[in-house]
Amino acid sequence: MSARQSPLRRTLAGGLSVHPIGIGAWALGGPDHNLGLPMGWSTADDAASRRGLETAYKLGANLIDTADVYGHGHSERVIGDFVATVPRDTVVLSSKVGYHRGTARHAYLPTAMRRQLETSLENLRTDRLDIYFFHNADFGPDDRYPEAAVAQMRDFQRQGLVTAVGMRGPHRHATERVTVAKDQRGDKYARFAYLAEQIRPDYLAARFNALPPPPAASRPDIFALAASLGASVLINKPLAQGLLTGKYNPDQPPAFAPGDHRLRKAWFTPEALKIIQDGLAPLRERFGSPDPRRPAVLPATGRQRRRPRRLHPARTGHREPHRGRHPAHHQRARLRP
Repeated sequence: MSARQSPLRRTLAGGLSVHPIGIGAWALGGPDHNLGLPMGWSTADDAASRRGLETAYKLGANLIDTADVYGHGHSERVIGDFVATVPRDTVVLSSKVGYHRGTARHAYLPTAMRRQLETSLENLRTDRLDIYFFHNADFGPDDRYPEAAVAQMRDFQRQGLVTAVGMRGPHRHATERVTVAKDQRGDKYARFAYLAEQIRPDYLAARFNALPPPPAASRPDIFALAASLGASVLINKPLAQGLLTGKYNPDQPPAFAPGDHRLRKAWFTPEALKIIQDGLAPLRERFGSPDPRRPAVLPATGRQRRRPRRLHPARTGHREPHRGRHPAHHQRARLRP
């Protein structure tokens, strides 16, 4: 697909003109640990990441989404080196705060947020962020910090340092997934909706693909929630971090080096990969990719196609253990170095 053939950009919240497919830059951060857990991507290569950014930009993708914690700034610096070579107004830069507190008592202390934003701007080699996301829903004991954190975000906007404010979720804090028994965890969807009403974000970032089950009938989906807030939606993991491309073979499961978050993800085990392979079979039969080692991604066309059925692990006897899952109508395409 050439830049001339690429889909038209859309004007989203804050007046941002965004290509329908963006660039998710978590993988650019490389191997990393945070909060005592592997949180990075051991397969990252800076030269390949740079080529990926350049190619995506040439094809029209202009939104680049990262976070201060991705490689503890490394992802932002790789992006910043690229951003310095193109006109700033041709890219939409998005980052997040909340998972890296440094030496502060909490990541959402206003003083800590100011330091993190200053560092992110320096790393990205820019004077402003187009979108700044609250990365998680942990606002301290008894919700000590949300009011001050939101006020700080609004102050960033008044100063011209941030154009639009976002929220990521519904999402459990990474440590909660490994320290709190499943039957003792709160309702992350209710929590997300509650915070959305308090924050009134311009953007919601949420996972949306064929793996998770659809929302319960009593719970509005992410698009209904966004509509109620007048917010735009940034979809992440549309291809489930490569799982839905069919690139992984359950007979030859991938091996990841230390610092890779996929080491703690059940979806990358042979059992789960077999479920996904079987679930993708109807797509291969219909669209002509019978070899399970070949990608099953559908070509981009203007025709409306029936949505692939969802793959529900609980219905096949596969359940995720109590391990973390880390991490518009706008989709982010993960760079695969």
